[in-house]
Amino acid sequence: MATGVVSIGASDFGLSWLATALFVFNLAAYLVLACLTALRSIRYPRLILADMTDHRRGPGFFTAVAASCIVGAQFLLMAHSPKVATALLVLGTVLWVGLTYTIFTALTVKRNKPPLQEGLTGAWLIAVVAAQSIATLAALIARDLPQPLRVELNFFALSMWSWGGMLYIWIISLIFYRETFFAFSPGDLTPPYWINMGAMAISTLAGTELVQNAPAAPFLGLLLPFLNGFTVFYWATGTWWIPMLLVLTMWQHLIQRFPLRYDPLHWGAVFPLGMYALATKQMAATLQLPFLAPLPTVVFVVAVAAWTLAFAALTWQILHEFTRRRKARCLSARSARLPRG
Repeated sequence: MATGVVSIGASDFGLSWLATALFVFNLAAYLVLACLTALRSIRYPRLILADMTDHRRGPGFFTAVAASCIVGAQFLLMAHSPKVATALLVLGTVLWVGLTYTIFTALTVKRNKPPLQEGLTGAWLIAVVAAQSIATLAALIARDLPQPLRVELNFFALSMWSWGGMLYIWIISLIFYRETFFAFSPGDLTPPYWINMGAMAISTLAGTELVQNAPAAPFLGLLLPFLNGFTVFYWATGTWWIPMLLVLTMWQHLIQRFPLRYDPLHWGAVFPLGMYALATKQMAATLQLPFLAPLPTVVFVVAVAAWTLAFAALTWQILHEFTRRRKARCLSARSARLPRG
């Protein structure tokens, strides 16, 4: 997700070489993760089901939906392959339906449930990102379709956009309640809390795409005041979260001295930054807000820097782990060759 949105952003900012390199890397990463997930599902179905019905880990499965749709958007915008993009849209939609009514039904009917402060994290908002990624890709694909498919797919995109917005309001109310009325330790502030902002950023992007499609879909033209208003509403909400999250991050590491170490969850902070830059650029152009033009450029530079740091930390961790295991094997082999008294 993080690499895909930075790649699309690079293409939008005219950095075609960076966009292409990240597209190739992202496609390889997507295929590897898809194969590993499928293999784990086959070999350990009970563990997969247990994770899927867990309050903290279950919502993370929605990354499969968002990742599929983001890769689909890359194929459409950069490889100009609407067939592959459509196939990934179908895959993302099928996954979304299956995960939505499996995860939320299981979390509703299960008897043993954790308290709110233990079971709720920012990762819950990945469900919103999943819905809005479907809305965005559907709106993009609809532009090249003949009528009446164009109208039908735009209506589907509008429905997903509305669903995602409704779900955000439900979840963010619980998250805000959890943050302000329960004890909040430095360790609770995990990187996925940046999705508080990222979910609104992708909602802004989806709304912008629908506004751009209005001339080809009459019912969207009738809804333009609604679309424009909620698009700005989503953008403003996402913007409000940025200073709040920065202040909380400084409190976590500078005041509370919480150690800053690499964690795969840090990619959950890269995606919102890239998405905010892309969404702001598109909204400023579509709604004719030129005074916002410098903002997405600055945020995109920060997103690229964050991606580079996260990738460097990941590479270092892999190399460090490889070296550690190699030394352990050498020591084990050496001790096996020692004469025994």
